[in-house]
Amino acid sequence: NMATLLARLFFFTWLIVPFCETEKARQRALRQRDAEYIERYNGCMQGPAGTPGRDGNPGANGIPGTPGFPGRDGLKGEKGECIRESFEEPWKPNFKQCAWKSLNYGIDLGKIAECTFTKMRTDSALRVVFSGSLRLKCKNACCQRWYFTFNGAECTGPLPIEAIIYLDQGSPEFNSTINIHRTSSVLQYMFETALYTVSVHVTCCTVVEGLCEGIHAGLVDVAVWVGICQDYPHGDASTGWNSVSRVIIEELPK
Repeated sequence: NMATLLARLFFFTWLIVPFCETEKARQRALRQRDAEYIERYNGCMQGPAGTPGRDGNPGANGIPGTPGFPGRDGLKGEKGECIRESFEEPWKPNFKQCAWKSLNYGIDLGKIAECTFTKMRTDSALRVVFSGSLRLKCKNACCQRWYFTFNGAECTGPLPIEAIIYLDQGSPEFNSTINIHRTSSVLQYMFETALYTVSVHVTCCTVVEGLCEGIHAGLVDVAVWVGICQDYPHGDASTGWNSVSRVIIEELPK
């Protein structure tokens, strides 16, 4: 029954084809609705904030940056102290001697002799020595003073360098006693006595010596002078009689 089979197949096809078309239309409608929903509700509202998370592990060091621009000049500082760096040099001997034979200088007031010396350092001291015969005579009490000067001025570091000879006539009531004040190592003197009159003649081999500080480096004129004692009259003085006189100058470290 070929005819019956074909009739059944035709009937079945007539039932299925409309169903398939309907299903396709339904699927298209669903897809259309989903597209509209997505397009309409694409921007979602933000929900409440979550709990903060824990700190993460430290990151690795970054690449060093490029040097920055130079900064502005700072404020001017206060003036500092100038400190010189000094290098200690080995000490070298520095001395000089001036000598005179038989000066026989009979002045009572004034310069006797002079010796020029080159001082190498400012922070040193000068040692000076005068060696020679000094004489003083007078009928009444008298005093004479021998002293050093440096560039025309007496030493002030710390005190003058000097030696004195003082003679006291004495009095007949005390047997014409003679009182001699001197700075010397060897002393020779002679005197004559008459009634109520005393004549005294003293010759001393005397050393005048000392140290003087505070003298600047350079040329220094060292001189020996004779003068008066404070509050006493001078007598008849003589320096360098019948002997060699000398001035010795030596620079010493402090």
